[in-house]
Order: sequence, then C-alpha cells, then structure tokens
Amino acid sequence: MGKRILIVGGVAGGASVAARVRRLDEEAQVVMFERGPHVSFSNCSLPFFLSRTVEESDDLVLMDPQQFKKQYNIDARVNHEVLSVDRAAKTITVKDLATGQTTQEAYDKLVLSPGAVPVMPRSIEGIDGPNVFSVRNVVDIRKLDDYLAANKVQDVAVVGGGFIGVEVTENLRLAGKNVSLIEAMDQIMAPFDYDMVQILHKEMLDHGVKLILSDGVKKIDAAQVELQSGKKVAAQAVVMAIGVRPETELAKAAGLAIGETGGIKVDHNYVTSDPDIYAVGDAIEVYHKLTHKATRLALAGPAQRQARAAADHMYGIPHNNNGVIGSSVVKVFDQNAASTGLNEKTAKAQGIACDFVYVIPGDKVGLMPGSHPLHFKLLYEYPTGRLLGAQAIGKGEADKRIDVIAALISTGGTLEDLKELELCYAPLFGTAKDVVNHAALVGLNLLYGRFRQVPVTKVRELVESKAFIVDVREKGEYAAGHLVNSVNIPLSELRGRMAEIPTDRPVYLHCRSSQRSYNAVMALQNSGYHNVVNISGSYLGICCYEYYQDQVTGREKIVTAYNFN
Repeated sequence: MGKRILIVGGVAGGASVAARVRRLDEEAQVVMFERGPHVSFSNCSLPFFLSRTVEESDDLVLMDPQQFKKQYNIDARVNHEVLSVDRAAKTITVKDLATGQTTQEAYDKLVLSPGAVPVMPRSIEGIDGPNVFSVRNVVDIRKLDDYLAANKVQDVAVVGGGFIGVEVTENLRLAGKNVSLIEAMDQIMAPFDYDMVQILHKEMLDHGVKLILSDGVKKIDAAQVELQSGKKVAAQAVVMAIGVRPETELAKAAGLAIGETGGIKVDHNYVTSDPDIYAVGDAIEVYHKLTHKATRLALAGPAQRQARAAADHMYGIPHNNNGVIGSSVVKVFDQNAASTGLNEKTAKAQGIACDFVYVIPGDKVGLMPGSHPLHFKLLYEYPTGRLLGAQAIGKGEADKRIDVIAALISTGGTLEDLKELELCYAPLFGTAKDVVNHAALVGLNLLYGRFRQVPVTKVRELVESKAFIVDVREKGEYAAGHLVNSVNIPLSELRGRMAEIPTDRPVYLHCRSSQRSYNAVMALQNSGYHNVVNISGSYLGICCYEYYQDQVTGREKIVTAYNFN
C-alpha cells in the first residue's frame, strides 16, 4: 500500500499537489477535499463571466471529480469540509455537507491549501445585506450575476481597487452597468507607483467609471452606499473587493505555527511546524527575494510552483527556494498594466537606496500598425545598479517587457546586464533598441551622473514657482499643447538659440519623447551649460499624470491642452 496523502482545498495549490504526487507515485492514495462544489476552476477568470468574455459559468470549471478519477486516479471529494486535524493520531475529521455525516480520515502526509477569504468588515452597516457580494469562486460569480439579472440592477458599486475590484469593475462596465469604483486609498492597484497609476485612473474615467478615491464605505442599503465623507453613491448591488486574508483557522486549531504576516508559517520546502503537514497557496507566508522579509502573495503562478515543490519534497526530490518577487499583469480596458519586483514607494519604505527611470518609447517601430507609447518605469538600487522592479502600462505588450525584467531580477541582474541584453526584433514586434534596453541606457546615464532629471510629480511645483522650462518640441507640436509657462526652443533650432537660455538659474527641458530632451540636455552640457535638468516622462507623461486630478478637483491646469498621442 502506497502513501496516503490528503489535501485540503483544490484549485491552483491543492490540485497541483495532487497531480504532481500522482506523476511521482502511481501507488499513492490521493484524496482531495473541497468544501465547495468545484475542486478545480479558473478563479482568475471569474470576473470575465460578468461581461460574457467567458460565455458560460460552467466554462470556468476546469475539471470535475470524475475527470480527476479517470485521468489521474485521484479521489476528489467536493462538498466535503475538513473540520479539524488530529496531529497525534494523524487523522482529519471531514463532514459531508450533503449528508451531514462526519468521518475520520488517516494520512501519511497532509497538505493544507485552503486559500484566502475576502475581507468583509463588520464595521460597515449593511455588510450582510442580500445585495452585497464577494468574488471567490464560481458559486459567488453566479450568485452575483443572477442577482443583477433578476433585479434588473443598473447601478453597481465595487469597493476596493485591487486586481479583483478593477477586473469586476471593467467587466460590469462592459456589460453596460453604471459602475462606481470606491477605494479608501489615494490610488487603485497598489503594485504601481502613484505617478504610473494615473494612467489607469484616466482610463477608468475615459470608460465611464465613477472613480472615488480616498474615501471608504460607511453604510450599505438597498439603493445606495454611504461613504465616510457623507457622500452617497447609487448602487443596488455592491461587490466587496477590499482584500483577502489567509484562511488559517484549521491550521491554528491544529496548533501549527502562524507567521508574522498572518499566513501559515512554512520552511523552504513548504513544510509547516509539523513535519507531516505541508501548506501552499494564498494561506501561507513566503520569503521575498528583494526585501529579505516574510510576505504574502496571492497569485496562481507561485501557488503552482509551491505545490510542485511540496510534492517533490515528499519523495526526496530537492527544491531550490529562491523566494518571490511578485510579478503580475492586469488589463484595464484598453491599457495593459504589468509590474514586477519592488515599486518606488515600497523600496523607500524598506530603506533601500534607489533611483528610477521613466521613459515612454514606442512598443513597436512607429510606422507599423498597432504601435503605441509604452509607459515604462524601471527601479534600480543606488549605487550598485541592481534591478529592483519595473512597471509598464500601454496598449501593447507590457507583460513581455516586465517578464524580461522579472527574469533579470531573479538572477541578480543590473542595468549593465539589461543594456547588453539581446532580444528579438522586427518592426512589427518591437524596436531595435527595445523599451527595456532604452530604459537601461537612461538608467546608466543617471547612475553615472551624466545628466540630472526631475520626475513628472514635480512639474506642477516647477510651473507654479515660475521655473525656466524649455520645450524642445517642434513649433507645431508646441502649438497643440504645452506647459503654460514654457519657452519653445525646438531641438532643430537649439544650437542657434542657446543665447536665450540663462546660465544663472536651473533650466528644465522636456519634449514629446525623452530622447529629444536628452539630446538637448547633452548639447547644452557640452556647450558649457551646467544648470540643465531633464524632465522625465515628457509632455505625454505630464499630461497623463495631471489629468485625473485636474478632472476631479477642478484645479487650474498647468497645460494649455492635453495631448495623449
């Protein structure tokens, strides 16, 4: 008789453990318990059913118990809740939710993959109302969709601007609903820095989403949501997506160690404080490769790798745990937004000395169809040049560029490594000097002190303080929109008009693309000007950064006209 391996929870973690065990051991008895009716489903695809991008909710279910039995000889028991673990006896107590019967099941090895549960604050009045929903599984998304249809709901409030909240918002909007996205912080999508996320804020406004930031929910009733500020938002249905917490009740009751972040504590092989019990997925605490600290990471890719490592360890197969860096991508209407590693705010909060590059080159050769600007922010350690993280937003392949950076971060890569990285090129796919190579070159110039820059976040301050700003775009570009106090000296005229540029005060240069203003800065520096500073992000970056706050606050604009082309 082979090992008896019991698994609590399915989906990415539990089901992957089960499949790997079977590939390693044909004799093992593998039993997987799932409290809900589906043991294997695409939880990352759940929001897309609301817009019928996924046409049928049944399409979200990847495998049923019969398929697990026939294809893998795995006993997958749905509607079975594991109530407790007896570590001394090496048994679990399981309740069949259909019959109410409880049984004891013995194990040689036990794997916990219970996932994480949505946070539903009890402090919000009306949180238990019939019109309040969360999105965790197929049952949840069906329940929400059925309620919207049965009650002819037109106004929906989504609370929380993380991955689930943003994707639910988009798909409800695509389904024709009036959607308000409410976020208590001053931005959506925490993996992105404030300067970069303004592009996504604009995208929400452009697609008719009522985006409410820096305000929380106080009360929910049948027709509206009342915010902490006293504002009222029309909503006949509310989707709570403010975050998740690891489901650790079973582990705590069994006396297993819980980590400092609140997840189940595991070693590098995903063994808990009990050598016969493993834990994987959203419920555990993991090691962050860059901060060297414990963290939690609710992503399917890491969960599957953890599952394989845990199964391998049961059979003496070694595993090299390199920690996590947190790579992700999300689609926000027409924008693709990807990130990896640390962002600027996190790196600074961790006390890591760093600097960054913000460039907006084209993602393909400009004359090719489908070429679009790609906003790219690259973070590196100072003074080593070690890559720390990156963020990319655009209509093109943001994920491809972030995947490149993720690979280099995982191997300890630097700006020098990125500069020399040889990547595929053809005009329809990219540029000869790819976005990531371009960013590396700018980063090295900054690292080595070849020129200085200020970020788009400082431009309003420069305008309001009457700083001397030179716009080096051509006259037609300048006429289409410019900073209100800027002076237009096109790059094509710069060498003949240098006398117009003062030497006794700082001079700030910008253009449509960072390359032109960089060329202007270098031309001036090489002509004896030591007071010139480049504005990173260009006029496009300035417009993207300023737009959302201009619209929602009605403040005075610092541009004569926005230009997003």
